[in-house]
Amino acid sequence: MPLVSGAEVVPAAAKAGRGIGAFNVIQLEHATALIAGAEQTGAPVILQISENAVKYHGALKPIGVATLAAAAAASVPVVVHLDHAMDRDLVTEAVSLGFTSVMYDASKLEYADNVAATTEVTRFCHDHGVFVEAEIGEVGGKDGVHAPGARTRPAEAVAFAEATGVDALAVAVGSSHAMTERTATLDFGLITELRAAVAVPLVLHGSSGVADRDLTRAVEAGMTKVNIATHLNNVFTESVRRTLADSPSLVDTRKYLGPARDAVAAEVARLLSVLKAV
Repeated sequence: MPLVSGAEVVPAAAKAGRGIGAFNVIQLEHATALIAGAEQTGAPVILQISENAVKYHGALKPIGVATLAAAAAASVPVVVHLDHAMDRDLVTEAVSLGFTSVMYDASKLEYADNVAATTEVTRFCHDHGVFVEAEIGEVGGKDGVHAPGARTRPAEAVAFAEATGVDALAVAVGSSHAMTERTATLDFGLITELRAAVAVPLVLHGSSGVADRDLTRAVEAGMTKVNIATHLNNVFTESVRRTLADSPSLVDTRKYLGPARDAVAAEVARLLSVLKAV
């Protein structure tokens, strides 16, 4: 069961009260580590390539094709997802390459313009069998809607989801992007309200700053897709630092990237258990 659409796993998880881990790919080592961790648990997984990662590589195709190839060889269901895409042309390219899920981020636009742009992208993606995630306001940490005090209003979430036809909705409930400490305080009552009101699965961005027990509780309250990036980057980088500190004469990148890849795989397997993905 290799590459699948988000539509094949996300709604089913929401119905069953399970979470799905959505983890970021920056290099090929990330993609293979994320899949290896999912295979250890037998859970589906979402591999995300952000617009920032595309900028880092200079183009979507090299890292996108590599990630799709890794997904095709997996023994568990893998969704390949374009994350936080603000460039409409990038969405078109991702769909043409074979991505099975897209988050279109028009959150910096005024509400009516966000609705119009997101609706158009959703129709295009649905015509090509691609799952669509979106958000009402900026989910950016860094002064965005996922700054700790920001909150999504249930009535507005319902209206936005219905108007755009999206398949999943990112909401602001207290998390924040790029946190390196797991000290975020989630509004579990609001998660419960949103889950009861909104017909589509809910997405938690900025989950690296959320403690294990609160990730589990968030899933139990109604979150489904849970995005974790910075935390796994910490795991990867700390492994590299340890290896190089122990063997400062190393020059073969495989000797320190390999252990880092294994460390991420182990943490992914653990996180998928925390998220009740199986």
